Amino acid sequence: MKLQPLQALEIWRGAIVESVKKDDSDLSARQMAVLLTVYFTDSPHTVRGLSSSLSISKPAITRALDRLETFGLVKRKPDDKDKRSVLIQRTVKGSVYLREFGDTIVAAAQKIV
Repeated sequence: MKLQPLQALEIWRGAIVESVKKDDSDLSARQMAVLLTVYFTDSPHTVRGLSSSLSISKPAITRALDRLETFGLVKRKPDDKDKRSVLIQRTVKGSVYLREFGDTIVAAAQKIV
């Protein structure tokens, strides 16, 4: 399946609209980028590491994590090896959220293609 840019945008629009209609966790693009990075790249994850890999300032990563943690999509845990560092971990709720969001994207794509 080869998508044209406007088709891809329409799929993304459809998925975002459905997500908003569900009154689910309303995540910004930055928060979603952080969440997807935590779930789809090798751990361990730290604020410093996320900041580096996403080219986002550490304070911005911290604000995104605050929001994600409020929704229960990630959790923070002190690093036993380095007491100055905090590890960012996945949660079951976050896994379910991303699986459902993936299903929403697939449904939006099926309407277009």
